[in-house]
Amino acid sequence: MTPPADHRSSALRAVARRATFGRSLGLLRSFPLEQSDPDAFYSGLARDTVELVADLWSESGDRPADPAIGRLPELTVLDVGGGPGYFSDAYAAEGARYVSVEPDAGEMSAAGLDQAGSIRGSGMSLPIRSDSVDVCISSNVAEHVPEPWTMAEEMCRVTRPGGLVVVSYTLWYGPFGGHEMGLTHYLGGERARRMYERREGHPPKNVYGESLFEVGCAEGLEWARNTASGELLAAFPRYHPRWAWWLVRAPLIREVLVSNLVLVLRAR
Repeated sequence: MTPPADHRSSALRAVARRATFGRSLGLLRSFPLEQSDPDAFYSGLARDTVELVADLWSESGDRPADPAIGRLPELTVLDVGGGPGYFSDAYAAEGARYVSVEPDAGEMSAAGLDQAGSIRGSGMSLPIRSDSVDVCISSNVAEHVPEPWTMAEEMCRVTRPGGLVVVSYTLWYGPFGGHEMGLTHYLGGERARRMYERREGHPPKNVYGESLFEVGCAEGLEWARNTASGELLAAFPRYHPRWAWWLVRAPLIREVLVSNLVLVLRAR
């Protein structure tokens, strides 16, 4: 199933304007701070994520922005895998009602932030009624669940018809697929884990086969193009400048060079 060209171009227009080399470089420089300075890393990622959602909504949503409230005026945004709460204030600043679902109680409290809008639950079985949110997003979560497309279907289920579903995830064979294990994941996930433990003296935060799984670009595109739960509006590399977006259309090399794939769907 291929969505109409006007839908695709509309969904991408605002995002493409912001996809500059300077933005890509700034995000790239922040990635090594995830472990050493999580406040700096996640605060910057939160701002970028909310801008992404606001851009997509401005072109594809059915409710116009209200200058007095923000670009996501009174929308209910469900963040699957919201983590320790860095995203809440950024969404509130754009007028959204933010709710997150996080399975790990330790992760929810890791930053000591207010988690009043958080629900503990699994992304593969969301404790949310159907058709109840305007936007459902998961940012860098699909690679951490054993059944990512079950989670994606759940995200579509809870999103009202006409709402947006945004699935953004890290590709296993990309340079950041091993997360804190670095490029050793190219030697195999189990070997990368053992090498990390020998080097650091403790297991990695993201354990291969338990909290980190192999997920690729082609399988995400296949799900998004064929699901009956939504209409694919856009697919693009999240952290790349606009001139590199063609990589999503290139079989094989996209698995290594896309790094993080964004799938944008309109829920049915």
